[in-house]
Amino acid sequence: MKLSKKLLAAAVALPLIALLAGCATNAGADGGDEKGSEKNPVKIGVVGASDPYWETYKKAAAAEGITVDIVDFSEYTQPNPALTEGEIDLNQFQHIVYLAQYNESAKQDLTPIGSTAIYPLGLYSTKVKSVKEIKEGDTVAIPNDESNLSRGLLVLQSAGLVKLKDGGNIFSTVDDVLPESKVKVTTLEATLTPTSLPDVAAAIINNDFIKDAGLKASDAIAQDDPSDPNALPYVNIFAAKAKDKDNAVYLKLVKIYQDTKEVTDGVIKNSGDTAVILKTPVEDLVKSLATVQKDIANKK
Repeated sequence: MKLSKKLLAAAVALPLIALLAGCATNAGADGGDEKGSEKNPVKIGVVGASDPYWETYKKAAAAEGITVDIVDFSEYTQPNPALTEGEIDLNQFQHIVYLAQYNESAKQDLTPIGSTAIYPLGLYSTKVKSVKEIKEGDTVAIPNDESNLSRGLLVLQSAGLVKLKDGGNIFSTVDDVLPESKVKVTTLEATLTPTSLPDVAAAIINNDFIKDAGLKASDAIAQDDPSDPNALPYVNIFAAKAKDKDNAVYLKLVKIYQDTKEVTDGVIKNSGDTAVILKTPVEDLVKSLATVQKDIANKK
C-alpha cells in the first residue's frame, strides 16, 4: 500500500521534530543559543573569583567546548539567592551544612551535583604562636554564619579553649559554650574575622579570607580534621537548582573541575596546601544534605 504524500511528509517530519527536541535539551531559557555557548555561557557564582585557578578552569572548560562566566560575590549570603533567582546557573563556594541551612530557611531545593574539596577550618593569631599561649578569659572571634559558627566552636573545643553543651555538634551556638570554658567567644561576619586579629587573642578565619590578614594557611595554630567521617557535611560542592541536577553540561563542568590537574593543583596551592580534593559520590552528598536538613527542621 502506498502512503499518500501527506502521510509521507508527516512520517518524515516526526523524526526531525524529535531530533530538534533532543538538540534543545541545553538550549537557553528563551530557546536561543545552547547553554555553554559563547553567547549563552554557564554562569558560576563564587566568592573569590580572582583566585588564579578559576582562569585555569575557564580555559579547561573552553577546551571542552563550554564557555564559562565566573561571577564574583563579596559575601557568602549572596550566591544562593542569586542561583534561586536564576541570575547564575551554578555556584561553588559552600559546604553541605551551609546549603542545608539556606534551603531550610528560604524553602528552596538547591542540590549538590558534585564535590570539589574539603578545607580545614583554622584558628589564627598575630599575638600568640600556639594555643597554649592563649590566656584564661581571652576573647576569640569566630564567623557568625550558622554553619561556620558551629564548626568554629568545634575547632575551639578540640583545641581545649571551650567546652560545649552535650559535647557539641554541627548546630552548636554560642549559647552552648559552658561557663567553665577557658576563653570568651565573640561572633563577627566572616569577612571581619581577619581584621579582628589585633583586638582578640585569636580568630577562626575562613580559607577565602586568610590572605586578607596577611597570613598563610600553614600559620593556623589549630584546625579541624578533614579525614574524619563526620566531616562529610563540610565537603564543598557545586550546587544547582533541583530541576538542573541532571543537566549534562553542568555535570561535565564538575568533571572538568575534578579531573583537570592544573585546576586542582591551583586549588591546593591557593589554600596553602590544605585543601583535600574529593570525588565524593553525588548520592552521598545528596543523602548528607537531606540528613542535615532534617536535623535542622527537627530543631525548630
